[in-house]
Amino acid sequence: MNLSVLGSTGSIGRQTLELAECYEDINITGLAAFGNTELIYKQIHEFEPEICCIYDENKALELKAKLKSEGSKVKVVSGMEGLIECAVWDHTDTVLVSVVGMIGIRPTIEAIKAGKNIAQANKEPIVCAGHIIMPLAKQYGISFMPVDSEHSAIYQCLQGESANAIDKIWLTASGGPFRGWHREELRNIRPEDALKHPSWNMGAKITIDSSTLVNKGLEVIEAHYLFNVKADDIIVAVQPGSVVHSMVQFEDGAIKAQLGSPDMKVPIAYALHKGHRLAYTGEKKLGFKELCDIHFEEPDLETFKGLKLGIEACRREGSLTTVYNAANEECVAAFLAGRIGYLDIADGIEQAMAAHSFIADPSLEDIFEVEQEARGFIRKLYDLDK
Repeated sequence: MNLSVLGSTGSIGRQTLELAECYEDINITGLAAFGNTELIYKQIHEFEPEICCIYDENKALELKAKLKSEGSKVKVVSGMEGLIECAVWDHTDTVLVSVVGMIGIRPTIEAIKAGKNIAQANKEPIVCAGHIIMPLAKQYGISFMPVDSEHSAIYQCLQGESANAIDKIWLTASGGPFRGWHREELRNIRPEDALKHPSWNMGAKITIDSSTLVNKGLEVIEAHYLFNVKADDIIVAVQPGSVVHSMVQFEDGAIKAQLGSPDMKVPIAYALHKGHRLAYTGEKKLGFKELCDIHFEEPDLETFKGLKLGIEACRREGSLTTVYNAANEECVAAFLAGRIGYLDIADGIEQAMAAHSFIADPSLEDIFEVEQEARGFIRKLYDLDK
């Protein structure tokens, strides 16, 4: 395959390139990052892509000059136009979308229209524009594979089950570093405390989302659009250790589960190879001890009300999913910068959702307007523009 990696310097992007070193059938044609020119410079020399996008225009100009002085033929582009060009590049047939945030919406849509197969690790396009993207993927007949471990697990459980209706999706969660804590115990949590995830190695924003369980709220919405299942038929189950990645219950009561070590390279490789399983490249496979330790708990929706708000947004759909996502992004950035407290994240989301003028069937333009309104609400609420 000829692969463009959007978000090549992030956690998923780096692991994807590690897989490309292991599998000879993966040829890197495009790389894209926000502004980490030091790392993407090394990636360019290692993988020799045809095109590279640095979203930050000034940093893109610096990289372009540096590569030109070396005689490199890599095309360097920038901004949203550059990101889209990287996604629709002629010689690319598969696009891994692993950028962070709503920045991934337009490249995902344009890649689908260009007939590219999609490996989707970026939640926000589905959370905010799933009602647009999923019908579009069907219309263009491309392969659209989820990379999230939970959604990959659901997808795997559904193989061979096209004639059987889903009764429930059991979406698993590790519970994060504060599982079992009560709300007041979380009041003085610092960013460094929340960045210690018990199972997964992820970027800062996703790790904070996992600690608040907002990440699971986003995944409920994502599962709703990916698999056309109602919010009330998606059950979140806490499974410490992250061995059971998710389960599907069918109408006859049978449940299929997908289990494995908490290693993102497994769902990445599965998505890139469209369901074909290649030899495991990790250091540890699932063992008997991990199987013996499996147990489930119900999530505490009062302490971790970010999840409850996500389920509410999923039930109502429309523009509320964008408010949920955008308000969270703004709050998490403020928390990481030390501007607001840990509990202010979910409180801010709740107030933004309550203040929003609901749009039942938002267009792409509506989605981006709602995003800015939600971000503006949070900045005003917490006086972040000072």
